[in-house]
Amino acid sequence: MTEASVIDANRHHEPTTFTDYFALGFTKVMRFCADSFFAKRYGHRAVVLETIAAVPGMVGATITHLKCLRSMSDDHGWIRTLSEEAENERMHLMTFVKIANPTQFERFVIIAAQWLFYCGFFILYLISSKTAHRVVGYFEEEAVLSYTYYLDEIDEGRSANVAAPEIAIKYWKLPSTATLRDVIMVVRSDEAHHRDVNHSLANQLMGLVQDSPILAPYPEHADEITPPHAE
Repeated sequence: MTEASVIDANRHHEPTTFTDYFALGFTKVMRFCADSFFAKRYGHRAVVLETIAAVPGMVGATITHLKCLRSMSDDHGWIRTLSEEAENERMHLMTFVKIANPTQFERFVIIAAQWLFYCGFFILYLISSKTAHRVVGYFEEEAVLSYTYYLDEIDEGRSANVAAPEIAIKYWKLPSTATLRDVIMVVRSDEAHHRDVNHSLANQLMGLVQDSPILAPYPEHADEITPPHAE
């Protein structure tokens, strides 16, 4: 796992193609909606948005799995990488549910948003997987910024630095004295990794040269990834 304290929170993929601009524009619209609805209630924001964040990895893994079955070809590590991303995002959700205690209305929003996003993202991935991965890359850029702002809220005393939930301590192997701030640090590190992976996967599908090989989220699964298909 990437060291939580050593990430570039401001890393940004500069758009150069129509695909990039579409993905960035869509992300900014979603960011505006999230900011309008949640304001600075970052814990509640995390609960709702993490249910959506766990969708792309599962969609990508499913479609790639079926495509590789049809073509009888190797996935080169994509399925495992995307599945682990989805599982990691789900654990983010389970952690923040313990912290924020979502309201009944927020639970309704979660159901509606998940259905809408799943259907839309599934169609987008079928039409253009490179666009889909670019969207996720930009989503994760915004997630890194949101968790950075959440850290600022804690550091400046506007949000309580409560004890870390037991589920987070076990999943990230944190010390028993870990706090919410420690949890946000590791979650932000996860999001930064997802950001870099998805931008790099989009680059691969666009035929661009990468700065470094793409690795699965965890060291024990650090296989080099190469594109299983091209559009």
